[in-house]
Amino acid sequence: MKKFLATTALTLVLLGGNAFAANMAPMTMYEQQPTDIMASQFIGMRLYATEKEMAADTAVQPGAEKEWDDIGEVNEVILSRDGQVKAVVLGVGGFLGMGEKNVAIPMKDIKFIKDGEDADEYFLVVNSNKQMLTDAPAYVAPTTTAAPAGGMGLVRPDVKRDGYRATEMTDLTSENLTGAKVYGAKDENIGEVDKLVLNADGSVNQLVMDIGGFLGMGERHIAVPLESVNIMRNEKGDDVRVYVDSTEATLKAQPEYKDN
Repeated sequence: MKKFLATTALTLVLLGGNAFAANMAPMTMYEQQPTDIMASQFIGMRLYATEKEMAADTAVQPGAEKEWDDIGEVNEVILSRDGQVKAVVLGVGGFLGMGEKNVAIPMKDIKFIKDGEDADEYFLVVNSNKQMLTDAPAYVAPTTTAAPAGGMGLVRPDVKRDGYRATEMTDLTSENLTGAKVYGAKDENIGEVDKLVLNADGSVNQLVMDIGGFLGMGERHIAVPLESVNIMRNEKGDDVRVYVDSTEATLKAQPEYKDN
């Protein structure tokens, strides 16, 4: 009897659902248009910059991109709740994924420039130049302290050490940070901070690190963005450490920093 009642109740629910569905208008399935772009195709595309103002859908001659700045790769797309693409997150600068930072560019500023007759033949172009985008503020995802997933750049490691606390640059001086030991992904001592590279407003842009070597021999000088490191200081304030999510071998393989 109990089994019968349970089956009957389930049947009533299903019938009620079907009756409700019968009153709904049929759902229209979307038919893809030739000019539509798949998100999986869009992410990973290169973005170019030119100081020449260009209208959307302008057609260019083959090889036109050689006169533009190849500024980076689309790492992520930011959507509004109504499905509109608000901005793209672009990885700019760096080499082999190192030293890259993410910047968010409004979608309205990106132009699709035709590179052929087919709908899928186009360049992504923005009216700017490479230096402007390299100097732009770094994009940080609201829910994390690291660069968005999918980016190839260094991310700020989540570090916890007994007796030490995370410290921002506003709590430090250049004297505190210069000479600080640098620790890698496996908590190994891989070098030290040599000096700071500043923005025009005096804020810190990059840390120049001496990686590897012994007694000053065999060291390699590389520059790492400030947003890619975690700076910690002990309770006394007399020991500052810098953590980077990479290994000594990986960092030593990066291009050497040269003073301008």
